[in-house]
Amino acid sequence: MSAISRMREDINVVFERDPAARSTLEVVLCYPGLHALWGHRLSNALWRRGLEVLARILSHNVRLLTQIEIHPGATLGRRVFIDHGAGIVIGETAEIGENCVLYQGVTLGGISLQKEKRHPTLEPHVVIGAGAKILGPITIAHGARVGANSVVVRDVPAGATVVGIPAREVRRRDPEKAETITLHHERISDPIPLALGDILERLNRLESDGPDSGRND
Repeated sequence: MSAISRMREDINVVFERDPAARSTLEVVLCYPGLHALWGHRLSNALWRRGLEVLARILSHNVRLLTQIEIHPGATLGRRVFIDHGAGIVIGETAEIGENCVLYQGVTLGGISLQKEKRHPTLEPHVVIGAGAKILGPITIAHGARVGANSVVVRDVPAGATVVGIPAREVRRRDPEKAETITLHHERISDPIPLALGDILERLNRLESDGPDSGRND
């Protein structure tokens, strides 16, 4: 695919996934997520050619313009959509598959100081909610969703929805049928009330089945 065709595809993705987009001119001029993707393609090309300093200078300037920091060494697939974008950080060894969606404040960060694979891998059709932190060389599998402000430190299965700190699975669906554009936070269960409810249920069961139950005075 030529560079021009790829840019047209990126613009079409914005129209598909953001109902606020009204014109091509608006998208090209006013969408920092799009600017960050285009800037990353250039910096990544420089990085792969061994021009690391030039690549870092370019990515640094793109960050100043967009508030989105994508390391030149990161790998991004086709049709990735960055919505709003401010505060997003994507580390050097991060890999993002096709048709993934990232909202503002997302971090794909590392937890190791070694020169190794230390950042997350997002498989295709993953949605990461606003403010979520994905840490370490873990895999968020095909069609998974991460709720807003969650902290993920373990692999997430295909089609799963995880929320919380640390993130826990609250739902799973067929990853091939999972919605890939929207993340309905109002439909995501909060794991803390669920856990407290389970504890109360067990306490009630223990009290009803205690040593004095069934005793004849």
